[in-house]
Amino acid sequence: MAERIVSPGVFSREQDLSFLAPEAQEAGTAFVGPTVKGPAFRPRVVTSFSEYKNIFGTTFKVAGEEKEYLTSIAVKNFFSQGGQSALITRILDSATPAESSPIACGSSTVTIADLISFKTLAEGTDQNSGTATVGTNEKYLVGGTADNIRVEIADVDATTATFTVLVRRGDDNDLQKTVLETFAGVTLDPTSANYIKRRIGDKEIRFDGTNYVESGAFNNVSNYIVVSGIDSTAALELAGGYFDQTGAIKDDSNGDPLSEYLPAETTVVGFVNGAGAASSSPELFHMIGAVSTTECQGVAVTGYTKAFTSILSNKDEYKFSVIAAPGLLYDAFPAQVNEMIALAENRGDCIAVVDLGKYSASIADVVEDAKALNSSFAAAYFPWLEVVTDYGQKAFVPASTVIPGVYAFTDQVAAPWFAPAGLVRGGIPGVLRASTKLSRANRDSLYRNKVNPIATFPGQGIAVFGQKTLQTKASALDRVNVRRLLIELKDFLGNQGRNLVFEQNTIATRNRFLAAVNPYLESVVQRQGLYAYRVVMDDTNNTADIVDRNQLVGQIYIQPAKTAEFVVLDFIVEPTGATFGA
Repeated sequence: MAERIVSPGVFSREQDLSFLAPEAQEAGTAFVGPTVKGPAFRPRVVTSFSEYKNIFGTTFKVAGEEKEYLTSIAVKNFFSQGGQSALITRILDSATPAESSPIACGSSTVTIADLISFKTLAEGTDQNSGTATVGTNEKYLVGGTADNIRVEIADVDATTATFTVLVRRGDDNDLQKTVLETFAGVTLDPTSANYIKRRIGDKEIRFDGTNYVESGAFNNVSNYIVVSGIDSTAALELAGGYFDQTGAIKDDSNGDPLSEYLPAETTVVGFVNGAGAASSSPELFHMIGAVSTTECQGVAVTGYTKAFTSILSNKDEYKFSVIAAPGLLYDAFPAQVNEMIALAENRGDCIAVVDLGKYSASIADVVEDAKALNSSFAAAYFPWLEVVTDYGQKAFVPASTVIPGVYAFTDQVAAPWFAPAGLVRGGIPGVLRASTKLSRANRDSLYRNKVNPIATFPGQGIAVFGQKTLQTKASALDRVNVRRLLIELKDFLGNQGRNLVFEQNTIATRNRFLAAVNPYLESVVQRQGLYAYRVVMDDTNNTADIVDRNQLVGQIYIQPAKTAEFVVLDFIVEPTGATFGA
């Protein structure tokens, strides 16, 4: 309420102008590719490799042979190099969740065979744990693995009309249970706070190839399942709850007590009918020999198109500064790689790390691929690198598997506008060797043609030794550090500009923008990102005509700091007796 001033006096007022402008958001890397398990086509942020492993898995078997997707190797390297967050988009062909066998009533009076049913939150055939059990005491699922689940009903209490739902790991047995989640005291009473849909969740969000289709009324609490169905007859009988005003169990329309509508105890069910799987061809995971042009790591490449064109293009929903799809080779999948680059260009807030040729590609092959690409929003690296997988074997991987980790390390020890290259910031720990040990002439050939070489230095290790983007025209934006500088500046300034939308187009509003932007740009100068800058938002670029069109114009002039990529040291030999000036 405004202070009313009537008689003379001194009045003290407060005006808080100390609001702190938010720092530029550090968006992590977006990784696109197949994973062992997890939600398909629904990007998920993870903040550690252990979290990734719990949600998306790491190793799996194909024809009895242990395998690991490049996505997993890339995420592990990213976090080991200091990455803070990663956005994971799992790729599958046609993805549907697995469903549980319906759980019947435990009563002999009410014969309902499908009282309750569940679905997995994740999609894919990997979620199918099966329904058959073997053995009298063990009772394990034939198709159960550590990456899928089963459900058990326990502690059914007819007096309170409650029961417990246990979510168990698919590869356990009744003698050695591995319980992942416990929902105790749930009920089928929709009037209760412990209603099973409210306690576990029934919301399903599925991607139909173009849009997200959402169903269900209660947000998901479980990390593994949703309540997909309750028998319609039971739901109708229980619509008013189990108990009357005196606390006694009601009768149903047939005169039977509603306590008959409870699931059978000790019922253990698995999940079936999940769809969406990787190819069963092991060679597609090696990616060293012949590379399929329809499947990337055994998954239909059309899934990448869905991710780039229909999902990650939503700039308001998903924030990231780097995007990589390890194994998506331009040599085999040019359309999808171009879609990823177009995504980065259209968003304007990220840079794409692309793979050009397969393992056996020569330098000439890689150079030829690079000539076909022209964008300052993408960068390419060569050669492939040998790493140790999560299951202990050695494998060669394309460069985009490790480069996001180099970017993350640069952000951690310096800033995005420092070059992610050289012996100071470009080292790649954990890499055993490069598939090709590049000579000086090899590096010159690659760098001249926009491909960043990964060099091997005896005694110093393996390091990225280039930082060009795939832009053909020579300009400041043909360097990765400058592109990432602009991404960082546009992110911060864009956030400040968003706060001005629907504000009065006055000097006060303009000054508020300048008061936030100028100190930030000055800090970038102090942190070696800019040589100089100038911000103009006044009457010179906001004329009466522009103001009448409801526009507010700001112009930011910057001089990006350049990197020293060529160090020239002149040694001058002088005769004996010469003096050296100060």
